[in-house]
Parts: sequence; structure tokens; C-alpha cells
Amino acid sequence: MKNKKMKLKRFYFHPITMLIVFTVLTVILSGILSALEVQATYSKLNLTTNKLESVLVTVENLCNYDGIKYILSQAGTNFMSFNALSTLLISLLGLSVATSSGLLDAIIKRKLVRLDNKKLTFILILLATISSLINEVGYTILIPLAAVIYMANGRNPLTGITAAFTGVAFGYGATLFVGSMEVNLIATTQASARLIDSTFHVSLTSNLYIIIFLSIILAFIGTVIIEKIILPRLGRYKKEVELLDKTMEIDMTELESSEQQKLELETREKKGMKYAFIAAVISIIFIIYALIPGLPFSGLLLDMKANTYLRQLFGENSYFQDGFNYIVSIFFMVTGIAYGVGAKTVKNDKELIRAVNENMSQVGGLIGIIFFASQFIAVFKQTNIGTIITAWGADIINNLSFSGIPLIILSLVIIAISNLFVTTPLAKWSILAPIIVPKMMQSNISPQFAQMVLRAGDSMTKGITPLLAFFAIYIGYLNIYNPNKKRPITIGSAIRLILPYSIIISITWFVVLLLWYIVGIPLGPGVFPTIR
Repeated sequence: MKNKKMKLKRFYFHPITMLIVFTVLTVILSGILSALEVQATYSKLNLTTNKLESVLVTVENLCNYDGIKYILSQAGTNFMSFNALSTLLISLLGLSVATSSGLLDAIIKRKLVRLDNKKLTFILILLATISSLINEVGYTILIPLAAVIYMANGRNPLTGITAAFTGVAFGYGATLFVGSMEVNLIATTQASARLIDSTFHVSLTSNLYIIIFLSIILAFIGTVIIEKIILPRLGRYKKEVELLDKTMEIDMTELESSEQQKLELETREKKGMKYAFIAAVISIIFIIYALIPGLPFSGLLLDMKANTYLRQLFGENSYFQDGFNYIVSIFFMVTGIAYGVGAKTVKNDKELIRAVNENMSQVGGLIGIIFFASQFIAVFKQTNIGTIITAWGADIINNLSFSGIPLIILSLVIIAISNLFVTTPLAKWSILAPIIVPKMMQSNISPQFAQMVLRAGDSMTKGITPLLAFFAIYIGYLNIYNPNKKRPITIGSAIRLILPYSIIISITWFVVLLLWYIVGIPLGPGVFPTIR
């Protein structure tokens, strides 16, 4: 009798299925933890009075009559208010116009195709990393753009999607200039520091030197990870691309049969690029003028009620920050239409809109994932489980008598773990800062360095949690370009794909911070890791 090896059939759950499972498990868990009376108390800083207020947070039970009513009644609100969806749709409108008019193809053919693959990846990751200058725009602009560029360059579009997502997620907070993150965090950092020193001031440029260094080093290391580790895992993109290449070869052969047609096409492209360049220059001048205060009709995009220019530019009421995604989309629309007029690829509005609609049709596959992701994230947030875990982390830091490097390491670990459940930097920092900042100051570690520890811990695990709203866009685009539609790319496989990136970049953050602290290199102008 021959021994037969039994092969267990592996099941591949679609991301939507897993999001539903996660939501159900969260509801059940909330019922269990509520019955066990799980709770936490943390100190919240009142930024007006600069005094600590004790906050008791308990698990909200959603596994009951009122909980089910909340889930059902708020489903529409949760979906419509999901920021990842609106920003993605706005970005895709502009990109679709640029694609439909032929502008993106022309730029890729004339400029990007000439770039070495590694240089292209480096530029993409650098742009993704520094995109945190203005919130999360990198996710919605660079992920779809990277897929198109990599496919046009004959590379696996999944590589471009992964590079863009990991660049933003694991480099979040490292950028080339002061941005929205500083404006959001500094008020809490300064108020926490004043619990020890009532006159302590934290400037917006406190972390400028270190974030510039990190943005460059993370882009270099990220490029190596993508090219040497992730790309070999993904392999060659096979489906439809080969057929597309053959079709293009046939088309090119037909064009080359007529030298006149080829010259005419080249002339139209050059004219289109000229029109697009002029439109781009005019658009950029208008945007720059709108960011200059004090001139006639200027300052359109600034919050003129803010007391400093950086707060006018990046404050919570800044029109530039709130509308940046739409500004970029309009820029692509204007330059795309200008190219289409010059190259005569846009004959009328009806054809352009029809082409845009066709390009936007791919979003259909994303809607389901985004809907169920919005429900899972909203339900988890409503239970307060993430807040309680973060408060427990703050309590651990407060109760352990660590100082110096051990305190830095402990804080990093607690922040990285908390980030799996509370992905918004300010939400974590409002709980952790009143503990971490004073404790570090008592160990002669500056509040500015404490804030840098928050940025590092926040970036270490941001990309490997489905509770990150923009994770839905990442997993959605992986499946849009997945060559095997019968076997979806699951949440688990998507996380495993970028796990090496998370580990290596986390080590990089860790090493840079420790070396910066040990050597005593300035964090920014006149600011050091230790109090001086």
C-alpha cells in the first residue's frame, strides 16, 4: 500500500471577509472586557489651564442592545466620514485627467523611463517619506501614481504600491522641513514640559536637523529593502502586461510604417508638454502667491488668525493644509487638460470625461474594502480598547524607575505597541506626553528629544496594523493589480510582505535615536537631546 501525503487545502480569506471577522471579534471582545470591568485611568493635560485632569476610561460594550443600535445606525456616517475615501477620490480625479489626456504617459516616456530602477525607487520612497509634511497625502497620491509608473516602466506595479505605502507609513514624521506634525504635537509637548519648568519653550524647529537626516537615510535603506528583499518576493508581473506589451509593439510597428505619422506624434507630444509646462508654472505661481501674506489678494490659503506663519500654513485651520489634496488634484487636472489641448488628445469635454470615468472605474474594487475598514476602525475606536492599552503603557512608564537609555528604549517600545491600536500621533501623545516628558526631563532628557521618541515609535509599527485608515488603500491597490484574481492578497500576506521593511526601519530609527542621544548632536537649532 502506497503512502499518500495528505495536502491540506489552504484557505485565503478576502480582506473584506477578514475585516468583517475583525469587527465581529471586536464587538465580542468589548462585551467580555466590559463584563470584566476592564478600565484605565490616565492624566490628561488641560492646555488652557496647563493642569492635569484625571480621566477614567472604561470599555464600552457593543455586544448588547445599545451597541448593536450604534453599529447599525452609524454605519453610513462612519463610511462617509472616512478620510481615506474622500482624499483618495479627490486624488484620483486629478490623476485620471492627467492619465486620460496622455500627460502621465508622456512624462514617463520622456523622463522616468530613463531613470535607473534603483533611482526611481529612491525618489519614490523619499517623496513618500517627506509627504508627512502635510498629513497623509502621500498615501492617496503616491500609491496610485506609483502603480502606473512602475507598470509603464515594465516593473511589477505591486512593487511601486509597496514602496509608496511603506515610505509614507514607516517614515512618517521624517521630512525636510517643519510641517503639520510639529504644529500638532508641540502644544502638548510644551504643556507637558511646563509641568516641570513653567517657562519652558518648544520651538517648531526643535527636531529639524534630525528629521532631515532621517528622511534621507530612511529613503536609502528603504530602497535597499524594496530592491533586495521585497522585489524578489513579488517576482515578475505576468498577467495582462505581456499581452499589453505585444499590443504596443504592434501599434508601434504600424506607426513606424509611416515616418510622417511618427514625426507628427512627436510634434504633438512636444507641443502638449510645452502647454503643460506653461500651465504648471502659472499654477505654481498662483499657489505661491496664495501663501504669501501681506500682498494684495494674497494669503488665500493661510489661516490669518494664527500668530505665526508656520501655524498659518500648517495649523489645524489652515486652508493650505486642509485643501492640499484638492490643490494637487487641480494641478494634475489643469496640466493634464493643457497637455491634451496642445497634443490634440483632448477633443472635447465629453470624450475626456468618458475617459476619466473609465480610469476611475478601478476604484470600484476599493469601495467594499474601504467600507468595511471604516466600520472596523470606528467600532474598535468606540470600544475604547486602544485608549486603555495606551493608558496602561503610560502607567508602566510612570511606575518603572528607569532613566537615561533604558527609559528611552522603554518609551519607544510602549509607543510602538500603542501605535498598533491608536494610530493617530496626537491621540497617543495626549495620553503619553504628561508622563514621558516630565520623566525624561527628570533624567535630563529634553522634551524635544521626547517628542522625537514619539515620532520614532509612531513610525515603527504604523504600516502593519489594519487599524490604520490608509492600510485599506494599500491592500485595495494590491488586489487591483493582483495578477491572480482567484487568489486575493490577504491582510496577513500584505503585512508579511512589508514586515522586513518594518523590522529594518525600526532598527534604523532605534539606532539613529540612541546615537544622537549618546553623541549629543543638536536636534534642531540650539536644541540638544539633553537639557542645557
